[in-house]
Amino acid sequence: MSERELLAHSRSSLSGLRHPLVDHLRGTAALARSFAEVFGAGETAEYLALVHDVGKGCGAWQDRLINHAEATGKPVGIPHKEAGTALAAQAVGRRLAAVVYGHHGGLPDQGKVKKVLAELRGSELNAVRAREATEAVARVVPEILREGRIPPPAWLSRIETGRNRALTVDAFTRMLFSCVVDADYLDTAAHFAGEKVRVAPGADMTALLERFEQRRAQLLARRAASPVDELREGVYEEALAAAAGAPGMYVLHVPTGGGKTIAAGGFALRHAVQHGLRRVVFAVPYISITQQNAEVYRDLLDPTAEDEADPVVLEHHSSVELDEEDGAGAWARLAAENWDAPVVVTTTVQLFQSLFAHKPSVMRKLHRLAGAVIVLDEVQALPDRLLIPILSMLRELVERFGASVVLASATQPSFWSLAQLDGLPRRSVIEDVTRLFDALRRVSYEWRLGPDVTWESIAGDIVAEGGEQVLTVVNTTRDSARLHRLLAGADGGPRVTAPVWHLSTRMTAEHRREVIKHVRGELAAGRPVHVVSTSLIEAGVDVDFPRVYRAWAPAESLQQAAGRCNRDGRLTQGTVVVFRPTDGGTPKDQSYQAAMDASAEYFGPGAHTPDHLEALAGYYEKRWALQGTDGRLMGEGIQELRQLLDFPAVADEFQMIDNRYAQSVIVIRPEKSDEERAAIEADIALLRSPYPAGPEPLRRLQPHMATLPRHEVAQALRSGLAQPVIGDLVEWQGKYDAVRGLDPNDPEDRGGYVI
Repeated sequence: MSERELLAHSRSSLSGLRHPLVDHLRGTAALARSFAEVFGAGETAEYLALVHDVGKGCGAWQDRLINHAEATGKPVGIPHKEAGTALAAQAVGRRLAAVVYGHHGGLPDQGKVKKVLAELRGSELNAVRAREATEAVARVVPEILREGRIPPPAWLSRIETGRNRALTVDAFTRMLFSCVVDADYLDTAAHFAGEKVRVAPGADMTALLERFEQRRAQLLARRAASPVDELREGVYEEALAAAAGAPGMYVLHVPTGGGKTIAAGGFALRHAVQHGLRRVVFAVPYISITQQNAEVYRDLLDPTAEDEADPVVLEHHSSVELDEEDGAGAWARLAAENWDAPVVVTTTVQLFQSLFAHKPSVMRKLHRLAGAVIVLDEVQALPDRLLIPILSMLRELVERFGASVVLASATQPSFWSLAQLDGLPRRSVIEDVTRLFDALRRVSYEWRLGPDVTWESIAGDIVAEGGEQVLTVVNTTRDSARLHRLLAGADGGPRVTAPVWHLSTRMTAEHRREVIKHVRGELAAGRPVHVVSTSLIEAGVDVDFPRVYRAWAPAESLQQAAGRCNRDGRLTQGTVVVFRPTDGGTPKDQSYQAAMDASAEYFGPGAHTPDHLEALAGYYEKRWALQGTDGRLMGEGIQELRQLLDFPAVADEFQMIDNRYAQSVIVIRPEKSDEERAAIEADIALLRSPYPAGPEPLRRLQPHMATLPRHEVAQALRSGLAQPVIGDLVEWQGKYDAVRGLDPNDPEDRGGYVI
C-alpha cells in the first residue's frame, strides 16, 4: 500500500484535523499503562492498547474512513479488531487477547476468541486484511511486533492452578479491559473535542481529609443538640482510630441514627491517607441515599465557588444501557461514566453490574476501584441470589487489586459464615457493638398481623392513632400509590388532615430530593406531615418521625424502617407499627420468600424484635440455609461461568435489578421554566446526536430520570407516550402526577395516542 499517513478517526468538526493512527495507538497505550500500574500490569495493558486498533491499518479500512465514514457520518463497516487480537494472543496469550477482540462490542467468550484466531491463520478476506494491516502499522509503530511473551504480574504467577486462579484471571481480564477501553475512549473523545486528553490529576487525600475534618466541625456547631450526639462522636472517633489498620475487609456495624455516613467518610479518607489509596467510592442500594449522601459529602469536600477548582464528589446512578456496536449511535458509548473523581457516590447496582458486565461503556470505570477505599453502605440490601459472586469479587479487589472494602450496616449480615470470605480477616471498625445498640435503642414495636388487616384498615389506623407526623413504608410502588390515594382522600378513604407526601422510584430523582428536603423541614418545624414511601426511604435517609408504620418485610427492612423513628432520641420511645395487609404486594422471588420465612421464625409478637443482634445473626444463617446447600440460588452458577471466562453469559446471569423490568425514563416535569426545559431538551439532543458528547449530558439528566417496568415503557413507546433517546433510555411525553409521579394507579388513556 502507499506511504500515506494512516488514520484512526475522521476529521474533528472542532479542530478540522484527522486523527493519525500512530498518535492514537501510542496515546491510548500510555494511558492504559498508567491505569494498570496500580495492580502491577502496566506493561500488559500498554501492549493491549497499543495493538487494539492495528486492524485499521489496511487499505480498505483507510479508504472507507475517508470516502464513506467521513462523508456520511456512518461507521466504516469493515472489521478492524482481528489484527490486534492475533498480536495480543502471541504476546500475552489467548485469554487476554479477548480484551482486544472485545474493545468495541464487549468481552467475548473464549470459544469465540479461539475461532477467530483459527480463522486468522487462513486465507479468508479478514485474515488477509489483518496481515496487511499488521505489516503497514509495524512500519510506523514497530513496537507492535515482539520477540517474546509479556510475563503476567508476579502476584498472578504465584497463584496455583485451580478454581481460585480461574476466578482471579476473570477479575484480572476485566481490569485490563477497563484500562484499555477507558484509555481508548479518552483518547478518541479528546480528538473529536479538538483538545488534549484530560485525565484528572491524583487527588491530595491529605488535603481532603483536613477539609472534611474542618467542615465536619462547622456542621456540628450549626446543628441543634441531640441526646445521641455523644454516642455519634464516639462512633466517629473509633472509626478514625480503626482507619490506621492494614488494608483489607472492614465491618462498620452501627445502629441506625449512629452517625454511620460521616463516620464512614472519616474512616475512608483517613485510611486512604494512611495507605496511599487513590480514591473513595461510596455505594448504596437506593438512589435516594445516593442523592442524600452525595449532598452530605459535597458539603464536606467540594471546593467553594470562590476556589474555582474542579468538584471533588461525583454522583453517579444512571442505569442507562448504551449501544456498544458500530452502528447508529455508536459514539454514545463515550458518554459513559469513568469515575475520574477523588470521591464517587454511586449505587450498588452501578458498582456490581459494572464488575460483572462485558460491555465497554459499563466497564471502563472498573480500574478506578484498584487502590481505592470502597464503602458499601446498607450491605444488608445485597441480593441473596448474587451473594456468592459478589463476595468473591470483593475478595479479589482486596487481595489482588489493593482495595480496602468497608461493609457498613445497622443490620450486618453474617457474611463470614459463607465460604467466600473463609480465611479473610474480619476487621471491625466498632469493637463493642452490643453496648452501642443498647445505648441507641429508641423504639418499641406494635404488631398488626391478623387476617383482618387491609389497606383500608391500616389507613383507618393511621388516621385514628398515627398523630400528626407519620411515615409509612410499603413494599411495592403500586402499594405506595394506593395507600397514598387512600390517605389523601382520592379513593374515598379515611383522609388525614395533614399533607400527605409520596416517595417511589416512579418519581424523578429531583422530585424525590425535593420531597425529602420539604419533609425534613416540616419535621424540624414540628408541623403535621405524613409520608407514604417504598423501601427507598428506609435505609440511610435522614428523617426522624415519632411514629412509623412498616408493611411486613424481611427483618433487616423492619429494623431499617425503625431507624426513621425517634432517630435523634428526642422522645422517650418512638413507636413502630409492623402490619401485614392481606391485599398487599411482595416480590415473588425465592430469595425474598426465604427471607420472609426466616423473619417469621425469629421475629414478631412473642418472639424477638428486629434489633436483637443474636436473633439477627441466626436469621441470616437460616435465610441462606433455606436456599439450599449447593449455592445455586445464591449465584454459584455465575462462578462456574466466570471460571470459563464466558463474559457474555456472566453478564446475562448477573442482574442486580432484573433488566426485563427496570428501565430509565427522562421526564420534563410540567412546572419547569422555559429555560430549564430548553436545557434538558438540549442534553437529550446531544445524546441523540451521532457525535461524542462525553459523560456530562447523562450526568445532568440524572435528576430528571424516573424508573418504570419495561413492559410499561414498551407500551408507552407504541402509544406515543414516550420517544427513544439513546440505548434503552426514553423521554416520557405523557402525564406526570405532581405528587405520585408516573402513577401506576392512574394510567393515562394511551388509546388517544395511537395513530
